This record gives sequence, C-alpha cells and structure tokens, in this order.
Amino acid sequence: MLVRDSAAGPEVFLQRRVKAMAFAAGMTVFPGGGVDPSDAQAEITWAGPGPAWWGERFGVDEARAQALVCAAVRETFEECGVLLAGPTADTVVSDTSVYSAARAGLERRELSLGQFLAAEKLVLRADLLRPWANWITPTVESRRYDTRFFLAVLPEGQRADGATSEAQQVLWCTPAAAIERWKAGTDVLLPPTWSQLTAIGEYSSTAEIFAATPDFEPIQPVLTTVDGKPRLQFPNNERYFADLPDGSRLRGSQPAD
Repeated sequence: MLVRDSAAGPEVFLQRRVKAMAFAAGMTVFPGGGVDPSDAQAEITWAGPGPAWWGERFGVDEARAQALVCAAVRETFEECGVLLAGPTADTVVSDTSVYSAARAGLERRELSLGQFLAAEKLVLRADLLRPWANWITPTVESRRYDTRFFLAVLPEGQRADGATSEAQQVLWCTPAAAIERWKAGTDVLLPPTWSQLTAIGEYSSTAEIFAATPDFEPIQPVLTTVDGKPRLQFPNNERYFADLPDGSRLRGSQPAD
C-alpha cells in the first residue's frame, strides 16, 4: 500500500487489473505480486529492521521474511516505478527513470533484485516499509494466496506510474473516495482491499499511518450460509456486504464485467 499526503488527506495508489489476469481480473487493487525464488537468495545491503524482525512479525523464518521484504520492494518498483532503496542507509533515490532498463529486466525475470541493487550500489531501505496485514485466500478459491500487506510512504521526488502490463488504469485517491467509487460500481474491491482502505482511512496523515501498529493476526475468510445464501465471513463483513454494489462479482478468480 503506497500512500502520500495531499490537501484532502492521505491518498493511496491503486491499480485496476487488466481483464486477462487469472486472479482478480478487472479488480482495483494495490501494487503487488508473488515471491520469486531469487528474493530469498539475494545478497543485499540492507538498512532498517533485519529479516529476524520481519520474521517475528510475519511468523516465518528469516529466509522467508527476507524473501517477502525483497518481493515487496521488487514488485513496487516493477509495477509502479517506486524504488525503496538509496545510495546509503539514510537516503533514497529521487529519480527512478534512470533505472527503466533494469525495471524491465526485473519484470521479465532477466535480472534479480539482488543483482540490480548490487550493480547500482544501492541499499534496500527496509525501514521505509511497515507490516500491515495478513490475509489468506478462502478455500473456495481455485487460486489461493497467503498475502502480506506492506505499507510505504511515497519517497520524495519519486512518481508512481502505470507502466505495467498488469494495470489497465491507475489512480491516486483518498481511501474514502476509493470506497465511494466501489459503492458506485466504478471499481470492484475484494474484501482484503476494502478492509485495508477502511483501516488507513481512519488516519489523518501518512506519518500517523506509518507509525500505526495494526493487528497482524492472519485472516482467512470462511464461506458460510446466511438466510440460505452463501456468505463469506471476515472482520466487518456485514458492513462490506451492506455496501456491496448490486451485481458485483466477489470471487477473486472470476473476471469482473
């Protein structure tokens, strides 16, 4: 979840996925993706909380924790051109356009994050990330994921873009505006995305969001039956379904209209 301050309050960067995607096609989501094998093997100069700190919060070993953090940094760069790294442990690059060729190489898996950072003599800034939530795809889905949500504030001088083959449209908007777009049927939000937007919408600045310490217990929605109809159970699900636009498709593996 990439956030920035604005006159209207904190804004979040969102992408509408192309309809050809196998999962969450046409849905509006945060940038992200899967862990690559090279993320765990990378020899990286690292600033901020180390893999042990992240592993404690994620409930995984250090190797897996490093892979998750590296994947978050890599996917953020690949999908929106925002790079959480700098020449030193207390700096961050301000112009990522000079790394456009490397960005393309990362996306094609011709280059690993570790190789890229080493070649450019960059330090991974783990201190610019915060763990936020852990959602696990319901068992009713044909494609299932154990997803860790991270939060980062847009570094000064950098610009998030839509230069990725996975996004049909990108936009910055406040969490409240994003939820209103969903209520109006303009965008489709799966429960995890809606839940994070609802949570960060409670804060008045990115500094407050970044300083927050949300509950990190894993959430796995469960399919039950309510009044003879299937209904997913998850925190605040009644509020979600009360506002769910008519005809909106909830299942992540089904494309949106």
